[in-house]
Amino acid sequence: MFIKQLYTGCLSEAAYYIESDGVAAIVDPLRDIDSYVQLAQERNAEIKYILETHFHADFVSGHLDLQKATGAPIVYGPKTETSFPIHLAKDGESFPLGKASIEVLHTPGHTVESTCYLLRDENGKAHAVFTGDTLFVGEVGRPDLSSGNLDKYELATMLFDSLTQKIATLPDDVIVYPAHGPGSNCGKNLGPATSSTIGEEKQNNYALQPQTKDEFIKAVLADLPAAPLYFPINAKINKEGYDSLEKILETALTPLSLTELKKWLEDEENILLDTRSAGEFTKGFVPGSISIGLEGRFAEWAGSLLPFDKPIVLVTDEGQEKESVVRLARVGFSQIHGYLAGGVEAWRKAGEEIDLIIDVEVDELAMDLPYDDHLIAVDVRRETEFADGHIRGAINIPLNELTDPASMANIEENQNLYLYCGSGYRSVIAASLMKRQGIHNLRNVLGGFNAIRLQQGIEIVKDTSVLN
Repeated sequence: MFIKQLYTGCLSEAAYYIESDGVAAIVDPLRDIDSYVQLAQERNAEIKYILETHFHADFVSGHLDLQKATGAPIVYGPKTETSFPIHLAKDGESFPLGKASIEVLHTPGHTVESTCYLLRDENGKAHAVFTGDTLFVGEVGRPDLSSGNLDKYELATMLFDSLTQKIATLPDDVIVYPAHGPGSNCGKNLGPATSSTIGEEKQNNYALQPQTKDEFIKAVLADLPAAPLYFPINAKINKEGYDSLEKILETALTPLSLTELKKWLEDEENILLDTRSAGEFTKGFVPGSISIGLEGRFAEWAGSLLPFDKPIVLVTDEGQEKESVVRLARVGFSQIHGYLAGGVEAWRKAGEEIDLIIDVEVDELAMDLPYDDHLIAVDVRRETEFADGHIRGAINIPLNELTDPASMANIEENQNLYLYCGSGYRSVIAASLMKRQGIHNLRNVLGGFNAIRLQQGIEIVKDTSVLN
């Protein structure tokens, strides 16, 4: 047997290529399917199955495009309802894969249709289980996401039964291959590794420890962070279908002249998205641009901050146009109407107005804090990050709240805003959103809180009421 994990760091997502004797299956493919098709071609194998563990909420799956490219059936587990043809598998159903086989384990809890796939070798021995969002390394899938008419308590009850009756009964040496790794919002606190074993999870994962159902439900529902707003949109797309990536690329990779872009910008609701790095963006950008750099959790922040029903035009580094489009499409964006030909440099050379964001080092912040009565430190990290340590007197406006102009309602014109996040990526996004709302008296603190906490002269405090 041959197994390859294809991991996408900016989404913390793992797809899998499984092969035995020239027959392959793909588990939870991303929307850009070339890597799966090419791998099968390189290995002279045929992709015979497309296995989906559930309706993903954090990305748009590549099941439809991959089915079109290979002819392989799309397999979902019991309780699945879609708007396109699938093979609706039964619990316990087995699919031959060369000399190996794949067994369906219906494991509702994260969603009602959540299903794991158990890979058995040619002797029928359980070798690996592809757990989707049912079981992660050190964590389990959150049961509070939309799944029919069930509430989070009902789903948590189902998850307990799935884990105790289906997962924990597997042999300790079975390899665990989950759909996500650290950083994913599909679970509370995923471990640093992207694979494990059943034995390791029984030893280290709180959800697989001996406990009552009530104890499990209390633990799994405690301290759940708010789910990104785009999750229900992506789940619906995965359930109902979507335009092919090829069709999206045809429109999105249209170069636009300065004249065309200026006319397009006359509609203030249109989105101009700059995908260059945060460091490059602050040095100069087209006024009104929103910065979300490809170097960070790009697709996740795009899905959380940008409207899905508004047209988008891109500003990118040369050669990064397709990469930007593909990564937007991964989370369901389809209204991408082109990119600025020549990028910011073309805009600059034409003599057009360039906006910028002033970067400041932490030592400058330390010098200004005691003497500038109008200085306001704005922390754009999550509430729990803020509570764990922040500049005394700072205000907390989490980045995901900045799409609502009301979040900036208390900012006054005479205030000098110093924005910071963890490392400097989110603060630049925040600055671009504020600039778009007409707030220009701001600075971006380089290095973010990682640098601030090491700087002498800046008092750091915690909010124990939130942490407890």
